[in-house]
Amino acid sequence: MGKRDLICLCSTILALWSVSFVQAEDAYRYFTWTVTYGTASPLGFSQQIILINGQFPGPKLDLITNDNVIINVYNKLDQPFLITWNGIKQRKNSWQDGVLGTNCPIPPNSNFTYKFQTKDQIGSYTYFPSTLLHRLAGGFGALNVWQRSVIAIPYPKPVGDFTLLVGDWYKFNHKVLQRRLDSGRYLPFPDGLLINGQTHSTFTGDQGKTYMFRVSNVGFRTSFNFRIQNHQMKVVEVEGSHVIQNLYDSIDVHVGQSVTVLVTLNQSPKDYYIVASTKAFSSGKGAPPVLKATAVLHYSNSQSSVSGTQPAAGPDNVQWSLNQAKTFRWNLTANAARPNPQGSYHYGTIPITRRFVFANSVPTIGGKQRYAVNGVSFIYPDTPLKLADFFNIPGVFSLNSIQSYPSGNSASLGTSVVGTNLHDFIEIVFQNNERSMQSWHLDGYDFWVVGFGIGQWTQASTATYNLVDAPTRHTVQVYPGSWTAIFVTLDNQGMWNLRSAEWGKQYLGQQLYVRVYSPYQTFANEYNISSNALLCGKAVGRL
Repeated sequence: MGKRDLICLCSTILALWSVSFVQAEDAYRYFTWTVTYGTASPLGFSQQIILINGQFPGPKLDLITNDNVIINVYNKLDQPFLITWNGIKQRKNSWQDGVLGTNCPIPPNSNFTYKFQTKDQIGSYTYFPSTLLHRLAGGFGALNVWQRSVIAIPYPKPVGDFTLLVGDWYKFNHKVLQRRLDSGRYLPFPDGLLINGQTHSTFTGDQGKTYMFRVSNVGFRTSFNFRIQNHQMKVVEVEGSHVIQNLYDSIDVHVGQSVTVLVTLNQSPKDYYIVASTKAFSSGKGAPPVLKATAVLHYSNSQSSVSGTQPAAGPDNVQWSLNQAKTFRWNLTANAARPNPQGSYHYGTIPITRRFVFANSVPTIGGKQRYAVNGVSFIYPDTPLKLADFFNIPGVFSLNSIQSYPSGNSASLGTSVVGTNLHDFIEIVFQNNERSMQSWHLDGYDFWVVGFGIGQWTQASTATYNLVDAPTRHTVQVYPGSWTAIFVTLDNQGMWNLRSAEWGKQYLGQQLYVRVYSPYQTFANEYNISSNALLCGKAVGRL
């Protein structure tokens, strides 16, 4: 073999190896989902639910960092439908966000193909319907993103993993509950709590081995406390952030949040209770009932069924839960989805470009109960905001149509859009003046949760911020009569939904949109509109 032949052969081998490596690490994953109605008995009697490929909950997505995901969704319901990917950042691609401010809904008997990448993410996430009150009927599922083979994780690999989708549930049909909200009445308290769509489940493992439990709150309105009888839980990740690995007897998980824990089966071989129960963060005669769902941790060599007293929940008070939340801290020496340490990004030293203080309220507008942010109760126009922005369609929304601080003025209906610029570094303070819990989510981003406090936020509150090792999350709780502060690097151009994760409040106006703008419309900043985009309202015929 000559030198030239040897070089060609080596080049060919290298090229083939490179292609193989790229395909292995940045694979394309194809799925076809059909969304239908079905019947199930999650609370012991038959009721209509939403199925994906005949499953409730929907299919679990097990993906790898940087996977390219193609999901063709067929809507066989009698209403328009969308799915949003809770916590997936959609880098440069808000076109795939799956909410009504960016996408036209999929009409009945039609389909839409989502195309997104799990870019630079590792962790436990979820997906769910974002249209109407479909989330109350099902259509949700787990979305787990595993690390690439070249990325280390800061803990020994567990021998197995379990996904637990925990959420409150109603016995009423979602259309009945929607009519109730539309009429201006409060929703009743939920009727039950489910784990993976059931009131009883079993998870089996081997004695002496360690397992990962991915616990997500897929509920409509209630926080829950999670625990496992006689077993401690080591928290290793919250919504994509590797955290300091503390041990907990029980953990509070709020609406829209996910937490990943490791559990070592180090007890005698028998069965143990797994318990989730709702938390009201209130007391007295007005406190709602406690809902509970139980499951079983079954040792594979168990000779005994569950017995004894079920493990007690953490105290049902704000201070205990708030103190626990502060113990979730970034592991500065651990990598994220890239090799560089999480602590290499010194968020606490970056100058704040702009501050927002968003206060929630429960006004009556036109004789009906609504929810509002800084005096504006959000309503959707007939044209998605993203499409209106892209096609320069006038009359759909106005920038800065919501004030940066609460004014105390009476509330009104409106389409709230905040104007920001690409690479701004902003602070958002959520002020909760209600007696109930709040939970806030920002699409397209994760953010540093830098502060919690009871009472009214003031400038002096910034002295209590954690500017060193606050974790990043995509959903954060705000306790009754309290505030929560976050920092956000606006590095993802697009139109992004900032909303209450409690879907009834979101539905009745507790949300807004953040427009992250750059005058330079390049693929380096944002992808172009997808060729299969659905068009509606004033955008019809624009492509």
